[in-house]
Amino acid sequence: MPARTTLLVLWFIAGIIVTPTTVIAEWYLAGTAGVNFADRINTIGGTGPQAGLPGPLVDFDLQNSITYGAKVGYFPGHSWFGIEGEVLHTTPHIKSLPRTPTLDEVPGVHLRLTTIGANFIARYPGRTFQPYVGAGIGTAIARIGDTATVQSDTDVTAAWNLLVGLRAFLTSHVAVFTEYKYQGVSLQFDQAFGPDGGFAGNYRAQYILGGLSYHF
Repeated sequence: MPARTTLLVLWFIAGIIVTPTTVIAEWYLAGTAGVNFADRINTIGGTGPQAGLPGPLVDFDLQNSITYGAKVGYFPGHSWFGIEGEVLHTTPHIKSLPRTPTLDEVPGVHLRLTTIGANFIARYPGRTFQPYVGAGIGTAIARIGDTATVQSDTDVTAAWNLLVGLRAFLTSHVAVFTEYKYQGVSLQFDQAFGPDGGFAGNYRAQYILGGLSYHF
């Protein structure tokens, strides 16, 4: 009897694995845009010959900027958990540093930041409204432009983000969504001052985004 029961259980499991499922995986494509309420690049430090400069050094204040990007997502069936790939571009330029008793005003620096990453999403799979939360990691490609005091430099580094949002379906395939995202990146521009080294710091930003997604 135990052997027969074991065979029945194995047959049942094999049937689940082999039998095609009627649940169709959900894919979506989305475009997104919004505003980057950039905080600051803080914990500033020197690199190369600039390493070990006495501090604390002044944080770099950043301009708010327009943000835009795209997403592709996948949920197995009508499930609660999925994954999405995302590309996001923003330009939170570094503001000029004010004049001090010992230093002249330092002009601002153009900063471009593109993030390519993957987000792990948990959602409520409602028919009309789908609140969701997520966390992601990825790669940030940051570039600063030439100024009178800084030369152009590029940093490719790790990035992370936390997000929360709400998606509302207009039809069975088309939805709109709004999303809040908090992002962190550790930047390091080793060639910013040429042979004199560069600087590093922690970038933090808050995004308010909206978009349109097509589900199939």
